[in-house]
Amino acid sequence: MALTPQFGSLVPSQTQQALATNYLQWTDNGGGAGIPANFRDFAAQYLPEIYEQEVERYGNRTLSGFLRMVGAELPMTSDQVIWSEQNRLHIAYDGLTLGPGANVINWTGTPAGVENVISVGSTVVVMDDFGNEVKCYVSSTVPGGAGVGTITALPYTAATIAAAGLVGLVKVFVYGSEYAKGSTTPNFDAAALATANQIISVTPSFTQFSNNPIIIRSKYTVNGSDTAQIGWVEVATEDGTGGYLWYLKAESETRLRFEDYLEMMCVEGEIAAAASGAAGNGQIGTQGMFAAIQDRGNVQVGFSAAAGISDFDDILRNLDTQGAIEENMLFLDRQTALDFDDMLAQISAGSAGGTAYGLFENSEEMALNLGFSGFRRGSYDFYKTDWKYLNDASTRGGMTGPASIEGVLVPAGTTTVYDQILGTNIRRPFLHVRYRASQADDRRMKSWLTGSVGGAFTSDLDAMEVNFLSERCLVTQAANNFVLFKGV
Repeated sequence: MALTPQFGSLVPSQTQQALATNYLQWTDNGGGAGIPANFRDFAAQYLPEIYEQEVERYGNRTLSGFLRMVGAELPMTSDQVIWSEQNRLHIAYDGLTLGPGANVINWTGTPAGVENVISVGSTVVVMDDFGNEVKCYVSSTVPGGAGVGTITALPYTAATIAAAGLVGLVKVFVYGSEYAKGSTTPNFDAAALATANQIISVTPSFTQFSNNPIIIRSKYTVNGSDTAQIGWVEVATEDGTGGYLWYLKAESETRLRFEDYLEMMCVEGEIAAAASGAAGNGQIGTQGMFAAIQDRGNVQVGFSAAAGISDFDDILRNLDTQGAIEENMLFLDRQTALDFDDMLAQISAGSAGGTAYGLFENSEEMALNLGFSGFRRGSYDFYKTDWKYLNDASTRGGMTGPASIEGVLVPAGTTTVYDQILGTNIRRPFLHVRYRASQADDRRMKSWLTGSVGGAFTSDLDAMEVNFLSERCLVTQAANNFVLFKGV
């Protein structure tokens, strides 16, 4: 039976009990004289049903974790990190020209720093871009300086290089040497020692690279008045914590967002070009992984399952010319991951020998799930996973066209490099983060409170400021073993 208390009959209860004497009802839901039409009864207007628990409609929103899987974090004390990478062992040149003279090959026009170090007595293979080649004996050599120099190469199977059919630009690499009986080493003309016909001692060299850390900062501010207005919300945060939070929930999300920035900066960072607007404003930038691969690594444009395994085999052939790291990880966006699944599904049938079954204990039933997490092709093992950073709509997710990045191939394991600071060879993951730290200050991840609210008493500001700071950069070593997948 509906309770309809009359005026003067309401008696407040000292406890939260639903009694006939404290039941309130707004009798005119549709409005009336002096009552707006949108007014509803008291309970509907002032006592809404509130869900305390926050709905996680985007799931886990954090994007970090990639570098934790493939790298490490190491302290540094300087404004710059420098490392050295070995050069190739054997002597080879591309883009050399023929002539003048029947058997002369010269270095004129080659890039600065490319110097002839082929000795007299060497045996070389000379190839052009049209499939022609001839093996030659180097009868004389003029080292010259950077971008200059010549050799006279006498073919073993033809009178001249031109007679062997070679035209245009040629590639030359040394495969050995030949000397006459009773000859001395080196076999050269002493009168021309300074310029020609000498055995050239090749001093090993290395290529040096560097990167610099940048300072990343963020801040969350809440004023003193808002801290007194407590509104509780039950949450489950991405960092694994949960429970009831009030105004510090925003601080928690600021921290999570900042931790994502620490990784995103290492992935997306760019060195500021000299004439850039950022450089003009005093910014220096830092080289992230994408920039390092595009500068020193390999870029695969428009990978598609439609081409079958052939597109991927092109990648393997290129890896063979580089470090040939046996184990590699593929971090892909959704479409490229599906392309890989389709490619592997095409060769899972017996017609291709079931080559995709290798990492599934040769189980066809597992392979036919069509969700491949790993496979072996040639002498390489590949482990495939989705990279949320490439799928999330708030970052690179949904991007198409030449600027889109659809995945990256990262070599697993470690590499040996020479550390300029320690003065020794050290082993490091191919990707690792360096952050500034010393006995006085560790800048890996700092946070502190300022203001006059929430326990901080550092200023007369009627607010609490939560400050975040880090100073770091990414070292991408042996980028020639990485592959960046880009759209078309």
